[in-house]
Amino acid sequence: MDVVDWLLDGDPSIRWQVLQDLLDAPADEVASERARVATEGWGARLLALRDDDGQWAGGACFPREVSLAWQAGREPDFSAGQPWTSTLPTLDLLRRLGLDPASEAARETVALVTEHCRWEHDGQAFFDGEVEACINGRTLAIGAWFGADVGALASRLLEDQLDDGGWNCWTEHGSTVSSFDSTTCVLEGLAAFERAGGTVPVGQAVRRGEDYLLERRLFRRRSTGEVVDAGWLRAAWPPQWHHDVLRGLEHFALAGGPVDERLGEAVAVLREQQQPDGTWLLDRVHPGESWFEMEQVGRPSRWTTLRALRVLRWVDG
Repeated sequence: MDVVDWLLDGDPSIRWQVLQDLLDAPADEVASERARVATEGWGARLLALRDDDGQWAGGACFPREVSLAWQAGREPDFSAGQPWTSTLPTLDLLRRLGLDPASEAARETVALVTEHCRWEHDGQAFFDGEVEACINGRTLAIGAWFGADVGALASRLLEDQLDDGGWNCWTEHGSTVSSFDSTTCVLEGLAAFERAGGTVPVGQAVRRGEDYLLERRLFRRRSTGEVVDAGWLRAAWPPQWHHDVLRGLEHFALAGGPVDERLGEAVAVLREQQQPDGTWLLDRVHPGESWFEMEQVGRPSRWTTLRALRVLRWVDG
């Protein structure tokens, strides 16, 4: 089995990234394939599900019915997981699929979201963010990709950085120790903002956040060396707000530069998960309602395989 050919037989969102990141194809060939994300496959399906006001499922972080339940004094039933159909997770997924920011669909969506979408927390405008670091980090990454004005949001995340170098969604409630989930979300957002030419200097904060993860080898407690969560060793797609080893490695691979020796154990975990045919499996999907199934858990995953090969290409030089 030729793994690259198998990847190229997938969705346009897979193909353009294979061409760019694994095959070093000419820019015009990559752009032509990426343009298909808006009109074919998973990207087109997500865009077709958008509301007329630019939102998905009528809400920013949660579907409209969840907000209505809260307003009526009822606690929504999240026993089967958080729903992933609202504007934030859908835009984040479209970013990961690589929807061209210059496309008509992207420009129209950003304009509508800017005008209509408000956070459930306190009615803040979408690209202004709210108070949780996980949410704000993902929003910053979305805004940086699609060209929205997110400079003020980047500045707020710099102010929210904790003394240990990371971030925590519960800082508003007094937390002073960082979490892997929040730190990974914010690092992705700040790095995306920096790559997009953001005017707020974020490099120092990014290095401190990276050190937070590196000191813990991406999955261990600094105090005892124990594995924090065995689930972090299993890659999920889509990542949502959750940390895992592959997601952490992706951040460092995208940043480029020398491979820090503290990533060695995480890289070994990734290598061990490669199957005899050269693929990686989809280990898990975070529970909760989604628009549609992209891949099956336990089966060879084009997403996990592409992401893993991209990391190992950087590691192996």
